[in-house]
Formats: sequence, C-alpha cells, structure tokens
Amino acid sequence: MSQSYVSAEQLCADLRALYAANGYRQYKMSKFEEYDYYVRNKDFLISDSVITFTDTNGKLMALKPDVTLSIVKNSRDMRGGVQKMYYGENVYRVSGGAHEFREIVQLGLECIGDIDDYCVLEVLTLAAKSLRAISPSSVLCVSQLDILSGSLMGVQIDVHEEILRCIGEKNAHEMRRICEAAGIADRADRLCELMNCYGAPGDVLPKLEAMFGRTHTVVRLSRIMEAMEKAGLGDMIRIDFSVVNDVKFYNGIVFKGYVEGVPQGVISGGQYDGLMRKLGRRSGALGFAIYTDMLERLFEGAGEYDADVLLLYSEADDLAAVQRAVQTLQSDGSSVVAQRIAPDKLRCRRTAKIAEGGVSFVDG
Repeated sequence: MSQSYVSAEQLCADLRALYAANGYRQYKMSKFEEYDYYVRNKDFLISDSVITFTDTNGKLMALKPDVTLSIVKNSRDMRGGVQKMYYGENVYRVSGGAHEFREIVQLGLECIGDIDDYCVLEVLTLAAKSLRAISPSSVLCVSQLDILSGSLMGVQIDVHEEILRCIGEKNAHEMRRICEAAGIADRADRLCELMNCYGAPGDVLPKLEAMFGRTHTVVRLSRIMEAMEKAGLGDMIRIDFSVVNDVKFYNGIVFKGYVEGVPQGVISGGQYDGLMRKLGRRSGALGFAIYTDMLERLFEGAGEYDADVLLLYSEADDLAAVQRAVQTLQSDGSSVVAQRIAPDKLRCRRTAKIAEGGVSFVDG
C-alpha cells in the first residue's frame, strides 16, 4: 500500500481499512466538549489554544482540539482485555505550519485496557504500516521512557523534565549543567550515552544490554524489536532516546514517525498510563495520531494529474453513448472526467472524444 496520495481523505480511507482489518472499531465523537475538560488536561495537548463558545445553557464549550482525551473520557476500565478503537476526525487547533487555527483531519487509534507486549507490538506495527502507506521513504523512531526514567530515579520532577527536554534537543552541554546544579553530575555521562543511542535495533540493543544488563525492560524491548524485524519492518525502525514525551502522562514505549520531504514528525504516539491515572482510570493505554496538516506538501506534489482521461463530448452526442464511453475508459481502472470544453487548469494524461462506435484519443 505504498503510493502517493493526493488528499487526506484518500489516505484516511486506506488507513481506516487497515485498522478495521486488525479489529479496531471506529470511534465517533461530537464536534465539541466542555472547555473545562481541556483546561484540566491542557498539558496533554499539542497546543493550549482552544476555540471556545458559550452553549445555550450557559456552559463554555470548546471545538475539539484532540481526539484521545475524548476517547479516554468515554472509555471504561477493563480487566483481562482491551478496547481497540480508531478514528478519523476533524480537530480544530493551531497548525504548526500556518500558525493559525485550522480544521485538520486527525487520524489515529487507541488501545485501552490490560496492555501487554503484543498490544505494543501491534500498535507499533500499525504505525509503521501507516508510515509506509504515506511514503516508502519513512522512519519510525522508538524510545523507552522507563529506561530514561530509571536513570533519573529520585530526581525531582521539574529537574527530570528539564533533563528530558535537553535529551530531546540533544543538548549535552545544558544537560550537564542541570545535572551539576541538581547534584547528580555523576549521572551525566550515562545520560549523554543514552541521548546518543540512535540506530537500527541490531546496533543499539547490544549497547543497552552492556549499559543496563538484561533487565526486564531491555528484554521486553528486544522481543518487540525482534518481532518487528520478522514482520519485515526492521529496515524502517530506529531506536532513538531523543524521542521524549511528558513524563506526567507518558511511560514505556514512545515513538515518532517521519517521512521524506516533511521536516517534522507526522506520527506521534506511545503509552500514556499517566493520563489514565490523572483521569481516575486503572487501565493502561497506548496509541498514536497522524497529523495530516504536516503532509500537505506531499499531497500537493503527489497529484501530477487531476484525472487519467479527459473525455470531450458535444451537446449533439447521444447521452447513452457518452455514458458508455466513460464506462469503457474506466474499465482498466482509469479515472475519467467528462466535459464539453477542456477546463483551463485541468491536468489529464490523455484526451479522448466521442467517436463512431466508441471513443478515440486526440493526442495519439
């Protein structure tokens, strides 16, 4: 399913089919929620700018800037099982590219319940396949926050977050300064070593074992990476500890997906048990979102042609003959646009016209 997509809608249709084939059910939500719900959880949002309005009952409402929060709010705790949901929804937030409010198609999935290693593998696999559907030139960067957090055990949360910020920016100098000021200068070398851990799983996992031994977390990560390799996805996976998310919400596996030609990540996801606890849920959770506004330059460049064939007809042509001509041209999978006059900016591979007994191409 690797091809060039000309629209977010076309991409969403294929990815919805992929998720449904793996047992994920579609989640539909209202266009808005109570504003207070987003305020209480604004740190989880990409942007804390939210469009608001006052409902007829006087409540302050918000046009949804995110889907995950709504899914968590309406999910239920499960023991011994998981709820698997996918979505394709319009959200309203400040676009990273335009720096203004946009209506954006957000596509993704969530897995909520008793999360095990297979759940993690499945979500990572679907994220990787989603990237490949967008572009064959893509990379999924995977990190393990529990390994990073273990190296910061006992450190105050504000210092913890500052160090993770430096790791995300690959700013070793600033990280060493923060460690020294916090009295943990002895951990700086190990943190720098982790920060520079980047590469194919086969190259990075032996380094992790040398640093930490065969701990439960390292072994679990190795099992998942081995399964990704066997699924034929190993060439696009990179272990990258500079992929970090807010530790108040995220834990375990986190990841970002990149495609050639787009400077920012187009997929972001991971385990977010912390958000579940904040909202009073006992279940675990993980998922990812695809932000199609990041893909607009790909959509713009992908559609070299608006249709395969332009079929020109006249008012004198028999209507049934025009219809038969369209169907004939479509029989090999071609897209056909029928017009009396060729539009100025319409781009088609070939041009045809109605002829006796069928159609003839006017461009050879």
